Amino acid sequence: MSENIVIESAEEKRLRKILEERTDSEANRMKRFLAMPDLSRTIDSPLYEIVKRARNLPTLKNFSNIVIPEIVPTDISFDLFDFPPDHPVRSKSDTYYVDDKNILRTHDTVMWYYYMNRPEVQKRVKKGEPLGVVCYGKVFRKDEIDRRHMNIFHQFGGLYLVPDSTKVLVDELKDVLAEIVRDLFGPDAKYRFLDDIFPYTDPSLQVEVDVNGEWVEILGGGMPKKSVMHKMGLDGYNGWAFGFGLERLAIASMDLPDIRLLWSEDERVKKQLKLGNKYKEVSKFPLVVRDISFVVNKDFIPNDYFDLIRDLGGDLIEQVDLLDKYEDDKKFGEGELSYTFRITYRSLQRTLTNEEVNVLHAKIEEKTEANFGASVRRD
Repeated sequence: MSENIVIESAEEKRLRKILEERTDSEANRMKRFLAMPDLSRTIDSPLYEIVKRARNLPTLKNFSNIVIPEIVPTDISFDLFDFPPDHPVRSKSDTYYVDDKNILRTHDTVMWYYYMNRPEVQKRVKKGEPLGVVCYGKVFRKDEIDRRHMNIFHQFGGLYLVPDSTKVLVDELKDVLAEIVRDLFGPDAKYRFLDDIFPYTDPSLQVEVDVNGEWVEILGGGMPKKSVMHKMGLDGYNGWAFGFGLERLAIASMDLPDIRLLWSEDERVKKQLKLGNKYKEVSKFPLVVRDISFVVNKDFIPNDYFDLIRDLGGDLIEQVDLLDKYEDDKKFGEGELSYTFRITYRSLQRTLTNEEVNVLHAKIEEKTEANFGASVRRD
């Protein structure tokens, strides 16, 4: 029987309380993300079904399950896992910082630290026992806006370790990942393994699955680095680890055209959200497209801008595309850049009117100038 381990963090509670008292835009969006439901623990969600299937796989069914904080220290998340100082994920344009030393977790692999430091796990290590644990839930990253990405998504990860007297081979990891693929995509699923690079595993690999004739990356894994495990206080063990995004698997399994459908409360949508069921459009409401062009300082960060658009447009924003970017010191001034983005507005529940889109788009123009010091061209 697998055990459940829940990490209670007094520091996370303190940080959440401080966050609740803040009213700035970054705090407001972090509070909104933290308050959103965990679909991997929402019974009628296909993400819950993926977790259920994965946890019941023969290899994983007796693994412990650990629930970790959603706000974690940066040193645990990045330094312990060998992320180099200049890695993009450390940037405030990629990661949500609650303060200078704490972030909204960006990957579920951080559970290694919390698991290895449990007293009951350390006792098992002293006895030379094998270790197995899974972790799943929400993670948070700043990202582009399209039908495949949201700033909040869900991951599932696993870790298996044994004393060095038993040598674990990468082929054993491949067997586990193949087991996951066949369970979710059927026994005849076509898949392949490719080399990959992760800061905390070596060797590392990824799994691609043939979805309607297209190879789609769905899983990643590797053999935990000895140097990483040493920093977490564990020596003399080796094994394998993996992780995957639940949304990516669900979208591939059901041919979902839009990630926002996973959050839908429309019963016509919800009844179709079953793994293996090919989604059929309930009603394709028309899109409305508006372009926005502006001149802004070169330190402008698109991911921060996408956050603003999401804040203002919410679920009405389907996609944002960069149409043009150029500099002309004579025309715009030194250190200035010109951007043109195309914003696609579409509701999953109703037809948008031009009037309401115009109001929303005008608000985005206004905030673009106010928040980024940009000069919007309205001709």
